[in-house]
Amino acid sequence: MPASDWKKTDVMNVDQPTLTTAERLYLPQIFGGFKTTLRHMFSVHVRNKKVIQYPEQRRQLRKEIYRGVHRLNRDDQGRVACVACFMCETACPAHCIHIVGEESPWQDREKYPVQFDIDELRCIYCGMCEEACPVDAIELTPEFHLVGRSREEMIFDKEKLLMVYDRTKDEKPRKNPRITGY
Repeated sequence: MPASDWKKTDVMNVDQPTLTTAERLYLPQIFGGFKTTLRHMFSVHVRNKKVIQYPEQRRQLRKEIYRGVHRLNRDDQGRVACVACFMCETACPAHCIHIVGEESPWQDREKYPVQFDIDELRCIYCGMCEEACPVDAIELTPEFHLVGRSREEMIFDKEKLLMVYDRTKDEKPRKNPRITGY
């Protein structure tokens, strides 16, 4: 097809629609908005099913799929399970994970994290770090009560992440895969 024919078929003319008098006054849209407002205002039985009084009442969470505060898992000997492969840091779209690895003193792995930080304010809780980890060292817990008075309090270091594991290990047990080849 020559270029001149291609340009003719590529252009499409769209005419402006003609509006009726009621449409020019936006009356159908205004009455549609009133209808929606009244329907929501007088549907008390539906509203009572959805509304909870938060501090006193809590919704049931599906703990197996909820993505809350991070934790750094321990292995069966109580050591940090991370092998400092940097896959979680690489997979993180928010770039909120920072790892410094060194040679491991243990025989079952080459490296371990000397420093492991997660900026919880920058995190988008997508779960990519959890999916990327080959040894199931990092997990998102069902815990969602996350409060800090400063930005520094919201940067979780290795010790704080291990404390979250100690607090939530009974609520969500670790899958415990073997550490091999790292």
